[in-house]
Amino acid sequence: MTESMTTQDPRGGVEIRTAIAQPPPPPDPDAEPVFRARNLGVKYGDKPAVHKVTADFSRNQITALIGPSGCGKSTLIRCFNRMNDLIPGATILGEVLYHGENLYGPDVDAVEVRRRVGMVFQKPNPFPKSIYDNIAFGLKVNGIKDNVDHRVETALKGAVLWDEVKTDLKKSALALSGGQQQRLCIARALAVEPDVILMDEPASALDPVATAGIEELMQGLKEEYTILIVTHNMQQAARCSDMTAFLTVEVNEKTGDRTGILVEYAPTATIFTVPKDPRTEAYITGRFG
Repeated sequence: MTESMTTQDPRGGVEIRTAIAQPPPPPDPDAEPVFRARNLGVKYGDKPAVHKVTADFSRNQITALIGPSGCGKSTLIRCFNRMNDLIPGATILGEVLYHGENLYGPDVDAVEVRRRVGMVFQKPNPFPKSIYDNIAFGLKVNGIKDNVDHRVETALKGAVLWDEVKTDLKKSALALSGGQQQRLCIARALAVEPDVILMDEPASALDPVATAGIEELMQGLKEEYTILIVTHNMQQAARCSDMTAFLTVEVNEKTGDRTGILVEYAPTATIFTVPKDPRTEAYITGRFG
């Protein structure tokens, strides 16, 4: 959201309107949890990567995961669509409830989980196909065969890309700019009508203009989706998110193993203005990390 301020140009008396970025409104404390993590941990072999994370993630909110490199942010976010299942030797500990159902229950289909919980990665990864086929392929893989043209258009509109590509849908997706490619990947996730979108540093490979576009897009998407985003950009977390989780690393002095732990989880305004834990304050003020 932005407001504008009008000032006078002293050189010619011309009014100048300047956009002023406004922080997101405070999160709704009564918002329905989509995920409930309880003592959630991840091990690779016998090495702990994330230890005992307990937190609720609410509907129609953007939650930012911040922290130094190696603290397990990406590992944690992949727990919510079972992407860690694809990593040999990975073991999930504790519990993740998705709308009250154990996400790792024996009868839960991991493929269906990934349809409902879409993911956008750090670097845009469009398929070497046309813009249209990038969206249609995802639909086909998920067994969705009806109204494909309409679904492709709706997804591209949802990612605010339709007006830029609607006359050139057969163009290779690889010919798009970096920002357009990332929005195409978001559209690909939207096409299968997910409930949640996970974003792992979605703007880290983009220039400032494209980054601003992704941030603006997220604000629109949260009207319909729940979003979890991993970011190293403190300003981005402060601008975009409703809630922020700060993770850090504990190092085992005997083995040297590094394990990510959740230090503090609170409304973003609280994290960036009055954090309760000194480790959080040290990180966001640049004293470590």
